[in-house]
Amino acid sequence: MRVVIVEDSLLIREGLTRLLEASGESVAAAVGNVPEFLAAVDEQSPDVAIVDVRLPPSFTDEGLRAALQARQDNPGLPVLVLSQYVEQLYARELLADGSGGVGYLLKDRVLEGDQFLDAIARVADGGTAMDPEVISRLLGRQSRSQPLGRLSPREREVLALMAEGRSNAAIAQRLIVSERAVAKHTSAIFTKLDMAPSDDDNRRVLAVLTYLER
Repeated sequence: MRVVIVEDSLLIREGLTRLLEASGESVAAAVGNVPEFLAAVDEQSPDVAIVDVRLPPSFTDEGLRAALQARQDNPGLPVLVLSQYVEQLYARELLADGSGGVGYLLKDRVLEGDQFLDAIARVADGGTAMDPEVISRLLGRQSRSQPLGRLSPREREVLALMAEGRSNAAIAQRLIVSERAVAKHTSAIFTKLDMAPSDDDNRRVLAVLTYLER
C-alpha cells in the first residue's frame, strides 16, 4: 500500500512514516503543507492519504479542505484525516459524498499502533473509520427524549461500532456474539430510528451519522 502523508509536525510526520514502513507499507511522500500534499497526490497516485486537519498558514481547516480537494481531483482517493480534537463538523464533511474510503481519527489513536493500521487498511479498501471518541460524543449529546432513547444498552453498543465503520462480522467479534445476533440488533436499530436498512457499510454509517447530527 502506497501512502502520502501531510502533517506539519516533523515529529509526528516521522513517527507515522516509521510506523507505516515497519508494518510493510510504502510511504510515497511525507510533506508539511497543502501545496506539497496536492502535488504529491497527483504525482504518486497513492492508495491512501493521511491528512492533518490543521495545517499552515492559519492552522484551522486547511487539511480538511485539502483532503476534499484531493478527492475531487482524484475521485475515489481514500483519505484518513487526523485531528487533535473532536470536531464533529469534519466527520460530516468527509462523509458527505457517500462514496466511502474516508476516516476521521484523533491523533492519540496513532499511539494504538494496531488499531491505527487497521483503520488505514479499512479506509484504503473503501470503508469508513470513525474515531470511537467522536461517536461517543455524538451518542452522549442526544436527549433521552429523542428516538435514540428507544435503544437498549446493547443496541447502543452496536450502533457505536456501526458508526465507526465496522461490519457485522467485526461487531460480532468485538462483542463476542454471533453475526445473527448482530443482524437482529442492527435491524432493530434501523427500525427504532426510522431509517431504511442497508447492507452497504459506508451507506449505513453515513445514515447513522446523519441521524445522530440532526
